[in-house]
This record gives sequence, C-alpha cells and structure tokens, in this order.
Amino acid sequence: MRKGLLLWIMVTISLLQLDAARTIYVKNGSNGNGQSWESAFGDLQKALKAAKKGDQIWVAAGIYVPTYDGDRNVAFNLVNEVSLYGGFAGFESSIHERDLTLNQTVLSGEIGSATKDDNSFTVVFAEKISPLTIIDGFIISDGSANGTEANVHRTTCGAAWFNSNSSPTISNCIFKQNVARLGGAIYNYAGKGGNSSPKIKACTFVENQADLDGGCIYNNGDEGTCSPRIEECHFKDNIATYGAGIMNRAKFGKTLVTVLGCKFINNKSLVKGSAIYNHRDNSGICQANTQDCIFEDNLASIGSDINNTLNNGLSTGGN
Repeated sequence: MRKGLLLWIMVTISLLQLDAARTIYVKNGSNGNGQSWESAFGDLQKALKAAKKGDQIWVAAGIYVPTYDGDRNVAFNLVNEVSLYGGFAGFESSIHERDLTLNQTVLSGEIGSATKDDNSFTVVFAEKISPLTIIDGFIISDGSANGTEANVHRTTCGAAWFNSNSSPTISNCIFKQNVARLGGAIYNYAGKGGNSSPKIKACTFVENQADLDGGCIYNNGDEGTCSPRIEECHFKDNIATYGAGIMNRAKFGKTLVTVLGCKFINNKSLVKGSAIYNHRDNSGICQANTQDCIFEDNLASIGSDINNTLNNGLSTGGN
C-alpha cells in the first residue's frame, strides 16, 4: 500500500514538473531547442510556437525579424500569459542581470529593401492577450502600416504593435521609426464589447509617424472599452495630423486613458493636439486623465498640447 502511494506521489510530481513554467532561450546564430543559452533557438518565432501559458522567453541581443520570406502580413504573434524579456547578453541566470543599454534586442519590421515600402505591416500582434503577458526590454522599429484597408486593420494601424481586444503589460521598450496611417507605433483597439487596456510603462517613443492620427499611440474604444495606462513614458520627435503623441477616440464605446508622469518633447501635429488629442463621436465617452506630465517645444497649427473635439454626427474618418 505504501509503495503504491509513494509511486503515485512520484508520478504526480513528475507530471507537475513537466507542466511547470519554463524559460525558453533565444540567441542570434544559435540552432538549438531553446532549453538553455548553449542550446538556444536562433529564431524568436520558433520560441513563440513552442511556448505555453506561464513560460518566459529570454532573448539575447540582436536583430530579430518576423519573417525571412518578405511576407508583410507576418508578425510576432504573442501567446497569452507568455512573457518576453530582451536585453540579455546570452549567459545570464536572472532577469536582474540584464543590461538593456548594452544588449539591445531589436524586433524589426525591416524584412525587404532598405526603404519602408515593403516592411512588415505590424511587427507585434496581440489578440485577446491578458495583463499577465509581459513584454519588457525591446526596441521595436521600422514597422510600416501603409496598406489600403479602409477600416481598422493591422495593415494600416499600429506599425510596431497592434492590440486587438488585448491588455498586455509593456515596459522598458523603445518604439522607433514606425509609420502607419493611424497609430504610428501602437494601436489599441476595443471593438464589439471587447477590452483593450494595456499598461505601458517606462517606454520611449521617438521618430514615429502617422499619416493621419496618433503619431505614437492610437486608443480606440469603438464599441468596447479602451483604457490604457501610460506611465513614465517619453514621447519625442513624433509627427501626426492630429495627436502627435497620443490620439484617443470613442465612437460608441469608451476610451478612458490615464497618462501619468510622461514627457512630451518636440512633437508636431499638422492640425491639433501636438501631444494628446481626444475625440468623441456620437454616444462615445472619451476622457484622458493626465497628471504630472511635462510638455516642451511641441507644435500644432491650431490649439495647444492637449485638444478635445466633440462630433455629434456620424463620422468614420480618423480625425
């Protein structure tokens, strides 16, 4: 009886160990199975495909692209409750040993020629992702959402990152030189009763551009709730028509944005909202709670750093 019980306990422990959260390793030039730095995956996509809920993916310094075949629709698709950490040299045994400045880990949309015309439409894509999904310590650059889709779509919105009803935790990242029609770097979309409420902390947005609105971040509570928390972020040298830093819009849903301790420096809107622009359509609710922020040398043709517009008529445009 005791031997049977002992055997059952040992089998149970073994099964639990098999199901336990893992660390998966990724390092440029490697060709392993991801179980250690010495046998790391050389491709982040392979790590994402192997990852399961609760796992962490540690990524060493280097440049990683979503695809090598030129397909602009391919992105790094996040896995729910799988966390990604960049900034490793490739020998560390703890996240606290990282050096984000020395070991730059880049997720790049540069998959074609030297121009942005054939770059990835969006570099990172998240759909129905929870706050337990953490992305920390990456440079996300050179996405180009220059598609022709008329509606909200990842080929025209959020060149670095498109959140579809997703609320990941994004920290210590740099969003650089991304271009889109709407939401040059990040597009947070809450549609059809969904929720998109990411936490974005200690990130830098530099030289991103939207042909229309939201040079860095576009928050859209279309028919759902979009309530991101943007904290201790730095917005510099970004461009848009409306909302060079952040564009908030609600049509039938809610867009409730918290912006705390952020810096907006030298951003340019061709019309309004050199830092933040809030736009409410129809029965939507659009509010931005801004506290302890710094605004310096931002430029708009009309208005100031923060502008608000109410449109009671039907509107489907990006303004």
